[in-house]
Amino acid sequence: MPPELAQVAQLDHDRTDRRGYPEAVYCQHKSPAQVAAIARELVERGSPTLFTRADAARADAVLSVAPEAFHDAEAGLLAWPPSPPDPFGGLVVVAAAGTSDLPVAREAQLTATYLGRRAELVMDVGVAGLHRVLGRLDLLREASVVVVVAGMDGALPSVVAGLVRAPVVAVPTSVGYGAAFEGLAALLTMLNSCAPGVSVVNIDNGYGAGHLAAQISEGR
Repeated sequence: MPPELAQVAQLDHDRTDRRGYPEAVYCQHKSPAQVAAIARELVERGSPTLFTRADAARADAVLSVAPEAFHDAEAGLLAWPPSPPDPFGGLVVVAAAGTSDLPVAREAQLTATYLGRRAELVMDVGVAGLHRVLGRLDLLREASVVVVVAGMDGALPSVVAGLVRAPVVAVPTSVGYGAAFEGLAALLTMLNSCAPGVSVVNIDNGYGAGHLAAQISEGR
């Protein structure tokens, strides 16, 4: 490892062998120079990697080292190598309550995809219009696991969990007016779900939800 990199990171090149899933680099709060140094080492070592929470400057840092990397600006996610592995295991369905939740939902969907799952996104099925989620029940019921992404009141995971057999991974987002407290209200609602089978990740943690969904669906 280059000395300048050793001062800022210890990369986990054996994670895929140890856990079955590759390294992920959280880019937010790292400098673009640090992100570029990390990306260079990972690419040179041939380590498949996801780069999450990458704004334009940090995405450019990754792309300066690996210009062929996949990049989804809306999700703030990059993947190297650019092609996901062939899918296996069960279907992951990501359901987003509203368009404002799309960046987190896309992060979850792409994470599951690059961890080797078939992942489909269902958009704008929030509880303000229950007919919308009911209209997608066929797809939701095909899933081995459903990731539900919602801000505001955070009620959608309970609704979905009451309609499907699959486990539900709930993701509160920081979307909402003042009393939403940047996702805290949605988080508490999801933690207090009366529907069994709901697991909750942290606010805006699409990566964590997609990773958990991939693990749950691995053998399904």
